[in-house]
Amino acid sequence: MKSRFHEAADAELTEAVAYYDGKASGLGDRFLAEIKAAAKYIEQYPEIAPVIEYGVRAKVLVRFPYSLMYVVEPQELFIVAVAQQNKRPGYWADRLLLEPGG
Repeated sequence: MKSRFHEAADAELTEAVAYYDGKASGLGDRFLAEIKAAAKYIEQYPEIAPVIEYGVRAKVLVRFPYSLMYVVEPQELFIVAVAQQNKRPGYWADRLLLEPGG
């Protein structure tokens, strides 16, 4: 199963990589590598993470305070947010309504 990032989730990822690059050389690359590893893991085991709300699952990252918020769809995983764990819960919920069939 493949994953697809919501446009806003992709923007969150880009912003976080830039933030970590500004903190220390190579840290943004390590963050991106962890995101890719988490995405690959949930592609293999889509139902491994718990459902939080609205059918959205949260895969917590190991080394960074972020979670991949995603929905298991018939043909793919739809990643709705690359969410900071200290951000307002459910801020991404309106992204579910904007997607065709969502």
